[in-house]
Amino acid sequence: MAYTDISYRVAESTAWITIERPEVKNAFRPETVDELVAAFHAAWRDRTVAVAVLSGANDTFCSGGDQSGRDVHGYGDRPGIGLDMAGLHGALRGIPKPVIAMVDGFAIGGGNVLATLCDLTIASDRAVFGQVGPRMGSVDPGFGTAYLARVVGEKKAREMWYLCRRYGSAEALAMGLVNKVVPAADLRGEVEAWCREIAAMSPTALELAKLSFNADTDHIHGSSELGFAALRMYYAGPEGDEGRTAFAEKRPPDFTRFRR
Repeated sequence: MAYTDISYRVAESTAWITIERPEVKNAFRPETVDELVAAFHAAWRDRTVAVAVLSGANDTFCSGGDQSGRDVHGYGDRPGIGLDMAGLHGALRGIPKPVIAMVDGFAIGGGNVLATLCDLTIASDRAVFGQVGPRMGSVDPGFGTAYLARVVGEKKAREMWYLCRRYGSAEALAMGLVNKVVPAADLRGEVEAWCREIAAMSPTALELAKLSFNADTDHIHGSSELGFAALRMYYAGPEGDEGRTAFAEKRPPDFTRFRR
């Protein structure tokens, strides 16, 4: 597959998958998501690959969905919300090899969800994490919520979604959202060192361990499908549209009239 939104290369048993849309802080559009799914499946099939690394270009991990491509029907003219997030989340969890999120800069919204879903997350000391959905007329009703609660605990996950605050790398480490924080200049080298350690392990044992970890939360797949169907209808309504329009107009959204 020819990639336009990402880059994919394999070196020393590691598949390096990088979102390459720096002009929008590596926000993803439908084509980006499709390419990420294809890349993870390529790494899945490649017997020389022991571990995959997900990152973003130009000192930013990912800022979530590209709002410039969102309308009342979602992103583009595809089924559902227009983004195959179920396919991407499934690829991250399904690939029988560990996936490391290498996070520099912003991991916001859907970007934070991707970093959370990776098996391991290594961040630079300038990384920033957080959710923005309720401010933008959106939400991740599945792995972005329920699985996040498994990672950082119910109270912290609800805080992240209800308040849409941003968290530095030290706070992310303290809450268990990342495995390690290093200076930005050392990030690549640290990730490479973790990849070498993983590559020395039994691939079958790692696959079984990953499947075992996933088994406890695989039921979230079902709620995700239901949630994204509801999200499509939410986008088409006036409340979801207020968040999208306010972002486009660079003003605070006014959700007061939608209170029940």
